Amino acid sequence: MLRQLLNRTSPLLAGAIVTLAMFGWAVPSGAAHLSHVYSVATYSSDRGPRSPQRSTRQSIYSVPRAVYFREVAGRGLLVDVWINGTGPYTFAIDTGAGATIVSSRVAGAAGANSTAGRSHRIVGLSGVSNERTASEIKVRSLAIGDRDNLLPATGAILTADIFPIGIDGVLDPTESYSPLGYVIDFPRSSISAFDPAQDPLRASSPPVDGTVVSWVRDAGGRRPYVLLDDGRKALLDTGSEFGLALRDNSRDAGRPSSNRPVRDLGGGALSARRVAPLTVAVGALALERIPTDLVSGLSSTAPILLGRAALRPFRLSFDPLNRLIEIAPG
Repeated sequence: MLRQLLNRTSPLLAGAIVTLAMFGWAVPSGAAHLSHVYSVATYSSDRGPRSPQRSTRQSIYSVPRAVYFREVAGRGLLVDVWINGTGPYTFAIDTGAGATIVSSRVAGAAGANSTAGRSHRIVGLSGVSNERTASEIKVRSLAIGDRDNLLPATGAILTADIFPIGIDGVLDPTESYSPLGYVIDFPRSSISAFDPAQDPLRASSPPVDGTVVSWVRDAGGRRPYVLLDDGRKALLDTGSEFGLALRDNSRDAGRPSSNRPVRDLGGGALSARRVAPLTVAVGALALERIPTDLVSGLSSTAPILLGRAALRPFRLSFDPLNRLIEIAPG
């Protein structure tokens, strides 16, 4: 069924392109703002479930403590972030971003200075580009969960005013946790880190009822793609509320009676319609009856998207050193 549907559709562009960075957020039009209700708690990283093959040897890096996130409809997986010791600011964890991006208000409050780097144009899911650009800034420290829980990567970060109300920025864990690996545990609502040089994922040691697959990357980027059972690439995008999202080329595309409006961060208008759920396989793991949307108004070039509605039952581990991704039941 998936192969037949894909043959009738084109892949979904899962991100707002910021020249070198892409970012996979689509916010439903008219989504209500849900205020920041509760604070982020921290817990010791040895409490979280660990794959059997991982050791407990001391890392040469300072591995951040795990923190809880909160999932808010229309906004994503939210955590408190401190920049240069200022905060907390509300950031969405977005594996599809390609960069950590902050608002200009936050950058100014944190005293983050612009670098001499070039500006980057924002382009949304639709291919429409707004007139605003993203500039590079340099930060001294980046922390998650509390002011002292520092992340290792504090290089160039982008600033752009592209966020809905209640969001101060997006945190791309691939970039901000680098060179460490990280784990997004949906059932536990937590994000944690590990040192892949000490505790690597191994394709030969998959978790029970799960899988370990290659981390496929796009040209010039490090966003996490996986291969589906038909050989096509899909982006694992925690910044998207979709499950399985495909381009809609059918006769029903764009009909108001069947589609719900979606606005991308580039200012483009999209629409999506829910169809019968599909089952896809990633490695040895079958993702059964995934909520599936056909999206119209998209750019013509892009991958298939696996968003939060598909990933919610799982614990996802990302090993950037060995370029492996583990998907395990939560």
